[in-house]
Amino acid sequence: MKACWLPLLALLLTACTGTPPQREASGPETGARDAVRDGAPLRSIRPEDVADARPRPDPILGVGNKSPYTVNGVSYEVLPSLAGYRERGLASWYGTKFHGQLTSNGEVYDLYAATAAHKTLPIPCYARVTNLDNGRSIVVRVNDRGPFHSDRLIDLSYGAAVKLGFMEVGTARVEVEVIQLAGIDDRRGSPLGNYRFLQLGAFGSENSAERLRTELAALVTSPVAVSPVDSASGRLYRVRIGPVDSPEELDRVQRRLADNGYTGAQLLP
Repeated sequence: MKACWLPLLALLLTACTGTPPQREASGPETGARDAVRDGAPLRSIRPEDVADARPRPDPILGVGNKSPYTVNGVSYEVLPSLAGYRERGLASWYGTKFHGQLTSNGEVYDLYAATAAHKTLPIPCYARVTNLDNGRSIVVRVNDRGPFHSDRLIDLSYGAAVKLGFMEVGTARVEVEVIQLAGIDDRRGSPLGNYRFLQLGAFGSENSAERLRTELAALVTSPVAVSPVDSASGRLYRVRIGPVDSPEELDRVQRRLADNGYTGAQLLP
């Protein structure tokens, strides 16, 4: 008689665990990590608890942007540009399996934050993701690679999935539109430590930046340009010299500037 209770007891224990439905991980899977199941955290949150990511013009570095790259025998090409990207497809989400681990570009994954993984967008970047079934949207920071499933377009954090209202069902039809920002430096082709630019200042006034550009152009033979950038305090206009062909030429430009009273230039890759 005791043996008859064992299957029923096992069933009751399983029902009481409160474990969320298991699914195949759709984040940056590699090797043995596929054997670990993903899921929701013990501390649940509401949609209003998840804030949009705040876009800023972070440089695009080589880290996380190797192209082509291969996962599970499939090769992917990172896009050469963010310009005009807008796609529709299926979104999934990833959670506890990757919480606290490093994303593809070296940031720490926070399942409660508004972030995402994409197979081919240059990272980091920002995108507005809209749930086509309910109209909800969120701005996310794309800083990871995935989902490595052929039928999925983007993998969102647990928090972003809660905000969009599809965490419980697992997937949703979405539109992904990259947010275009001024002043993003694409440094994917710059070797680490190889400086090619000098920045002499950043101004809130374009006229002030142009005046400095004119002064510098009269001193050096390297290109001098005004580059706009969107910052938290509004648009700024950066004055930059470069690209410079060699470290020796860069040193000559720095000495020429110093001799004429222009000091404190910032070296940039």
